[in-house]
Amino acid sequence: MTASIHPTAFIETGAMFGENVSVGPFAVIEAGAVIGANSRIGAHAVVHAHVKMGDGNVLHPHAVLGGLPQDLGFDAQTESWLEIGDNNVFREGFTAHRATVAGSATRIGSGCYFMNNSHVAHDCAVGDKTIFANNVAIGGHVEVGHNVFMGGAVVVHQFCRIGAYAIVQGTTGINMDVIPFMLIGGRPAKHYRLNIVGLRRAGIVGENYKVLSAAFRLLKNKKSLEELQSTEELQYLRRWLAVDSKRGLHGFIDVTN
Repeated sequence: MTASIHPTAFIETGAMFGENVSVGPFAVIEAGAVIGANSRIGAHAVVHAHVKMGDGNVLHPHAVLGGLPQDLGFDAQTESWLEIGDNNVFREGFTAHRATVAGSATRIGSGCYFMNNSHVAHDCAVGDKTIFANNVAIGGHVEVGHNVFMGGAVVVHQFCRIGAYAIVQGTTGINMDVIPFMLIGGRPAKHYRLNIVGLRRAGIVGENYKVLSAAFRLLKNKKSLEELQSTEELQYLRRWLAVDSKRGLHGFIDVTN
């Protein structure tokens, strides 16, 4: 193992590092934490004991990973985890908590970017290449799909689902599920249209985009998607809609897509 550790950092015996990890001044890494190769831990950052982190992650100053769940009934002796993929960026003040159920994990994928003071609560699952802008906070048991963008100060009620490729307008309060591929915002939150820019950047164009556009109009009018041409994106949308929702779905505003 090779690691660059500042002399003021506090590293408990039993913390595990991959190759070429750097740890900044006054950082704290507890016994049992696993930090993958080529990761950087910034000044005053904290990695608690029950964190398993992949390669190439960057933890900026004062970020904290693996804290106790904010659940009044949680027993701190419960062995649960925060599991993180590769190549994520956690900016200043970010926090993520481990799960509440023994043997389970809060999960964050790979290639995500979490801006200042954003928060992932206990038992959440966050997909790959997702972006949380400043001050985004998601409650416990929230599911966030791949390639989701959450605007500044978005808050999400516990047990909600945010589908893949959705974009949530800044300052929106989400208390029901957000349908994949769509833009949502307002007070109360409503689906406006497809996430046009996000879909184009992901290469979902041409006929595949037209199918999703037709699906949007059918869903807005409470009609079945069965007659649409099958695409990979539509198959995912159908599977997502078939899952029983704990919170129900946010509705639509009355505009033409």
